[in-house]
Amino acid sequence: MNVAPHLVAAELNDADLDNVSGGAAAATTAGLHLQVAHLEVCADVDALVSTEGVAASLNAHVGVN
Repeated sequence: MNVAPHLVAAELNDADLDNVSGGAAAATTAGLHLQVAHLEVCADVDALVSTEGVAASLNAHVGVN
């Protein structure tokens, strides 16, 4: 098993920052990193609810080492 740290970076643009600065009513994030032998699966889910609306994202990656 690969024990190297897994780093995920997110970039916010000015419009996103304006929405967040108004106050988020709720936000959540979850991630999964699974490696078996040479197969690696990674997934992230993010959700944000604010007075401006709802935003969500899903990122997935499958690789062979």
